[in-house]
Amino acid sequence: MNYFSSDFKLGILGGGQLGKMILAETRKFDIQTYILDPSEAAPSQFGATQFFIGSLMDFDTVYQFGKRVNLLTIEIENVNLDALDKLEAEGLPVFPSPKTLRLIQNKGKQKDFYVENNIPTSPHQRLVDLNDLKKSIEKDELDFPFVWKCAQFGYDGNGVKIVRSAIDLVNLPDVECIAEQMVPFKNELAVIVARSVSGEVKTYPVVEMEFHPEANQVEYVICPARIDDKVAQKATEIALQVSEAFNHVGLLAVEMFQTSEDEILVNEVAPRPHNSGHYSIEASYTSQFENHLRAILNLPLGNTASKVAGIMVNLVGEEGFSGQVVYENISNIMAIEGVTPHIYGKRETRPFRKMGHVTIVNENMTEARKIAEEVKNSIRVISGQ
Repeated sequence: MNYFSSDFKLGILGGGQLGKMILAETRKFDIQTYILDPSEAAPSQFGATQFFIGSLMDFDTVYQFGKRVNLLTIEIENVNLDALDKLEAEGLPVFPSPKTLRLIQNKGKQKDFYVENNIPTSPHQRLVDLNDLKKSIEKDELDFPFVWKCAQFGYDGNGVKIVRSAIDLVNLPDVECIAEQMVPFKNELAVIVARSVSGEVKTYPVVEMEFHPEANQVEYVICPARIDDKVAQKATEIALQVSEAFNHVGLLAVEMFQTSEDEILVNEVAPRPHNSGHYSIEASYTSQFENHLRAILNLPLGNTASKVAGIMVNLVGEEGFSGQVVYENISNIMAIEGVTPHIYGKRETRPFRKMGHVTIVNENMTEARKIAEEVKNSIRVISGQ
């Protein structure tokens, strides 16, 4: 099929910043792109060929949107899978498939899948609700501390809490959840796997992620990870094992822990472009967004190697500020060589909301990390007075 400068229409469910960055590639290739998102202020509203407002969880809305396009993909997992099932049964290519999404959308099912497929992961319990969690603690089936995760609809650190005592149970929502054993880890790593329709597979280098201690959000993504080659090889092999088990098409970001004994445990996955791959826009020969397109359109995958060391700094709303966003000191960081800001197009800021990211590229990783710290300490995402 001819995708370029043609009548072919690519549909994307979700119009957030990931959709916006995919659109940069579709515009480069002159591919018509339709976007569905519930918000009229979604970042992707201006870059798409056509932008539709509607619920991603409503069967009819998703189904009717799917009937407008020739191929359907996602930039967020929380979509109506029954509608995708029907569209796929009627012959519409849907990538990743609803079958794959069903295994990933619910974190309890996702964790069970790792156990069933002999994929190393931390011990966990699935729990129906908050009452079920409390009963498990009363029966000594669950020990403090543990990591609590809501089974569905968590994002950007929301839906994840470290529970150290009974006091921490007070503010937990009454939802289906999982409780994971705390892992003594020394690094959080990620590997992005690209898999095409025909089965061609490529991996991006292992990256290292540094998290904000309170918001549980990634602050820095460092590529390549500052780890031993043997550990990097093990992480890549496990990511490929996970990719093969899910049999996905498109991208799969595999987040992992490197334990104090250098074992690799899978934390969770995302079947789409991912925060851990944003550095690739500037630092890689082929960005994760372009390779997602290549994979779902069954085109040859691009080179995933890095041209230069890259570090990504997340720009999130500063605590104490809500309202019309202001990027304070952005001109200062733009004056630094090798620094590129990406502004997502969200007009309203609030504490810890992802508003953009900055990529730092440098031939010297130590220098890149030093500049990343300078960028983090310079720019502030606040609201206007």
